[in-house]
Amino acid sequence: MSSLFKHPEFRVGVRDLAPVAPGIAAWGLMTGVAMIKSGLSLTEALLMGVLVFAGSSQLAAVPLIAAGAPMWVILATAFCVNLRFVVFSAHLRPYVMHQNIWRRMLSGYLTADLSYVLFTRRFPHPTTDPVALREQEAYLAGNSAINWVSWVGSSLLGIALANAIPLSWGLGFAGILALLGIMCSLATTRLRAVSAGVAGAAAVAAFALPLKLNILVAIAAAVAVCLMLEKPMRARTASPKPAKSGETGGAV
Repeated sequence: MSSLFKHPEFRVGVRDLAPVAPGIAAWGLMTGVAMIKSGLSLTEALLMGVLVFAGSSQLAAVPLIAAGAPMWVILATAFCVNLRFVVFSAHLRPYVMHQNIWRRMLSGYLTADLSYVLFTRRFPHPTTDPVALREQEAYLAGNSAINWVSWVGSSLLGIALANAIPLSWGLGFAGILALLGIMCSLATTRLRAVSAGVAGAAAVAAFALPLKLNILVAIAAAVAVCLMLEKPMRARTASPKPAKSGETGGAV
């Protein structure tokens, strides 16, 4: 494991995530403040900040905890918000199946939205080559490490400074801007741009659904539309172009 930190791809992973780390840190800072201001004890906030490591589900669960909602409602909300990680894990499965169960669980804990996006952009296809596998592991380790430090470190700082930082500062919006920046940089094809537009429109249209189910609706809508569009696009790409007038094949 220590050899991963010395691998050149580890530094590349750190470098790629570094530009958005301030946005992640601002989001984590406000999450830490929100946990304390919602009435969580210091111990509860610390445990949630370190163990949960999922900003959107934390922000969704904290108001429910403060309102005294039943446990099943809190768990169901967090489950719905984090359903996107089912998609992430299914995609990453071929990349990590050579690892033992404990390393796969650690990868699952550390992999967040931005680390997943940057990793799959750099390594669009899984491999069985040992050298390439090591490169992928090192990159994901560097990417996830700075992501974890940025989020958890800033969350702990927010917990410590909760009484000095008002929620009205709205620093959490910086994290949303970081996500938008990465998303826009990935919309390099028409299909990707369509999927982003469909997901955004579906999320807004279904915003009134309880338990943050609009996120699930957005994912399902984007996947369904892209699956419908992808097959005709592949067929058009694979079909041979018609011969021009006057062109013939073979000898006369």
